[in-house]
Amino acid sequence: MIAPLASSPFLIAAAVLLFLGITLTIAGMVSLVRAKISSFGLQVFIGILLVFTGILSGTIAFGIQGYHALTSEEVAANISVSPIAPQRFAATIRFPDGKMANYILAGDEIYIDAHILKWQPLANLFGLHTAYELDRIGGRYRDIEQERSAERTLQSLKQEKPVNLFELRQRHTSLAILVDAKYGSATFIPVTEPTELELRVSTTGLLLREKTSTNKTK
Repeated sequence: MIAPLASSPFLIAAAVLLFLGITLTIAGMVSLVRAKISSFGLQVFIGILLVFTGILSGTIAFGIQGYHALTSEEVAANISVSPIAPQRFAATIRFPDGKMANYILAGDEIYIDAHILKWQPLANLFGLHTAYELDRIGGRYRDIEQERSAERTLQSLKQEKPVNLFELRQRHTSLAILVDAKYGSATFIPVTEPTELELRVSTTGLLLREKTSTNKTK
């Protein structure tokens, strides 16, 4: 799991770097007033570099909130589905942290997608690894014409945050130095009877499958 924002090492690093950067920049300005040109240039350069590094660290701290660190395949959620009418079903999603959400969805299949961030080796050195955030849940029609014209029932699963790192990476290619790849993954499965489903996620994407009897007895 990603650390809470208040205790995030990236937020702490951002605060320290910004403090040092601003302090050095002010010291450089003082050197300029005292006509110490060489000290001014070095201090301001290092100060600005630290400020930008602090801003980047803070951006990462806010941007990864809601994402879950992923080192192997794991259960992202357990889902109960039950048909309530033709092409309409109820879905209850239970997250590992105990939170629950209920939805009424239209379609023949339950659909879920997610955002996945894969970090460059440089970022791995700072403890950043592949991470995921569930994005949407909805109903999916098998018939393409219905998918185009029938009722759509998509609901958001993601956590609102001041910085969306996934969207930033899509807009700014310069972030490629940190983020190796950004992509979405989706999975869907038919809903024909009351069923317990398990949503699993790995570095290759999402997988929805029925719970086996062995899993149910655990």
